[in-house]
Amino acid sequence: MTDAEPIGDFDTGYRPAPTPHLPASGAWFEGDDPGERQFLGLGGIELELGGRLPDVRMAYETWGTLNSDASNAILLCHALTGDSHAASSSNQGGWWADIVGPGKALDTTTHFVVCPNVLGGCQGTTGPSSTAPDGRPWGSRFPEVTMRDMVNAEAKLADLLGIQKWALIAGASFGGNLVMEWAASYPERTGAIAVLVSGPASTAEQIAYAHFQKEAILHDPKWRGGDYYDARDDQGPTEGLGLARKIAHMSYRCAPELDTRFARTPQDGEDPLHGGRYAVESYLDYHAYKLAARFDANSYLVITQAFMTHDIGRGRGGVESVLPTLTMPALVAEVDSDRLFYPASMRELADALPGCKGIATVHSRHGHDGFLIENDQVTHILTHFLRGLGGAAAHLPEDFARSVSHP
Repeated sequence: MTDAEPIGDFDTGYRPAPTPHLPASGAWFEGDDPGERQFLGLGGIELELGGRLPDVRMAYETWGTLNSDASNAILLCHALTGDSHAASSSNQGGWWADIVGPGKALDTTTHFVVCPNVLGGCQGTTGPSSTAPDGRPWGSRFPEVTMRDMVNAEAKLADLLGIQKWALIAGASFGGNLVMEWAASYPERTGAIAVLVSGPASTAEQIAYAHFQKEAILHDPKWRGGDYYDARDDQGPTEGLGLARKIAHMSYRCAPELDTRFARTPQDGEDPLHGGRYAVESYLDYHAYKLAARFDANSYLVITQAFMTHDIGRGRGGVESVLPTLTMPALVAEVDSDRLFYPASMRELADALPGCKGIATVHSRHGHDGFLIENDQVTHILTHFLRGLGGAAAHLPEDFARSVSHP
């Protein structure tokens, strides 16, 4: 991949071993190396749209130690194609390794941080690639789950861990949407929220982006209606999943970055005038391959559908009725070049939350993914916010918005 300014990729913690062939699914399966995952059986989960998932298992990871009254617990919610591996106890990476750890913004010497893989995921928590009670993968039989189902499953995990109330629930992008659903569904269990480039309900444009991504998978002939887990390598719906990633990635980054890194440069050794690719095409192909190697097409469909139906106001009188009731301390952060969660929308959210004392701005020319790239700024923002939670009043410093709006 020809790239004038290589930038690391941080959307996942666990990375697959390089292989010449793509498996039918990049999911974690029973018998695979668990890494630093822990597992808990949650029992059955009643689903919002009807039906029930029996014997749900949740994969999660923890850092730090839960104190005697369980008052120092932080729940961390991952992005759409993320996993539980936000950081590593052995310094082996993680999607937020610069944020979670001893002495870092989410300081594990004082806090107990928990990151679960969402219900419907493919990295250890029950999802379409998991084994159903009949011994076969759920596949096409896996039911639709919503953000509320995902949050209810995490609430069961909290119960089993002995956590009645989270000191903070934090997340970005899809993870931040989960944070908003937590606050709306379990306000009494939510001490404070950190919502980074996320919203209370999906927008029409976000639904449109997601629609294209779903169609890419559904029209892959190797998807086989969702029952492809017995397919040989290179015979799964990896083309459709890869195309979905390319579509998504264009909303995660922005034009100034692409112009700077690639411009109209041909890929090394290729001529676009004679069937070759431009460097930016190679870049997108690379991201498509990476996702297909570590993710599951059915999980992508399930989680994307939950993203599309996300709405904390559903059945509660609308978003405008719910937001004023969320009085817990709140951090809202925007990325100034974001074209998936626009800064104007983030500012509207900050204005509507009673516990938010101003918008925090991440300055980045990398678009939406700035929350994963600009770790110095994110550290500064989270550190200021957590300092403001130290007192009984749990108010932010008066100069918070001003102090975090500069890198």
